[in-house]
Amino acid sequence: MIKSMTGYGKQSMEQNLREYQVEMKSVNHRYLDISIKMPKALSYLEDVVKKIISSNIKRGKIDVFITFTNNSTEGKEIKINTEIAKMYINELKKLADEEGILSNIEVTEISKYPDVLTIQNNMEDELIKKELEEVVTKTVQSLIQMRIAEGKKIYEDIGQRLDKIKEIVEKISSLSTGLIDEYVVKLEGRIKELLGNQEIDEARLAQEVVIYADKCSIQEEVTRLRSHISQMKDLLNNDEAVGKKLDFLIQEMNRETNTIGAKSNNLEITNEVINIKTELEDIREQIQNIE
Repeated sequence: MIKSMTGYGKQSMEQNLREYQVEMKSVNHRYLDISIKMPKALSYLEDVVKKIISSNIKRGKIDVFITFTNNSTEGKEIKINTEIAKMYINELKKLADEEGILSNIEVTEISKYPDVLTIQNNMEDELIKKELEEVVTKTVQSLIQMRIAEGKKIYEDIGQRLDKIKEIVEKISSLSTGLIDEYVVKLEGRIKELLGNQEIDEARLAQEVVIYADKCSIQEEVTRLRSHISQMKDLLNNDEAVGKKLDFLIQEMNRETNTIGAKSNNLEITNEVINIKTELEDIREQIQNIE
């Protein structure tokens, strides 16, 4: 079944006081375009996130929003930069001596200065990577399910329109079979008006009919339209990304329809050509949203 390029997915996960939330939105795009906003602490995993998405989705603009809160003490360690602390103390003592003021330096005050105290996370990156992969994968699957649901609606709509186009094509084919006979009758009548009682040159008449038949024959176009309709229905039942192929087919169907309209001088066929083009335009708009 085809998939729409429009969808939304959101998943959350909490593991040992580590909280993850992943949100994905997708819209139409000619290619696969992934944009990720994530905390700096997880930025080293951006390629991992992109790989998970690209292995499941082939087309669309995907916006990804990731939040991460780590309230766990697991793997965390407070580090005191002794050398930096000493530098602060020495400079403060020097200032006190130069200005003749008492120096009452508290350790707690020194600890507040930049780079004196740092919290290091010694937890292995693989653990966070594994947890993030899990929640991202679930979010992608949630997004895909919505794209499938949207794709089903598009599938049904296009299918109905293709059936309608097929009916019109068959009607045009039926109408075209009597065009040559009509032309012969009109041509003979016109010649009789011009020649009066003179004998009609049957060979010349036959030649004119052959020329006309060659110019106005639309059977090749009708055959190709039938083939394109069949191909499009096959693609609509394909699980792969077929949006680009469908777009190509709709262009070919438009070309064949235009040729039929150009060849035919029958008003009824012309009206049916307009009906086909209306349906094709609606299908073309729908195809723009197919992966």
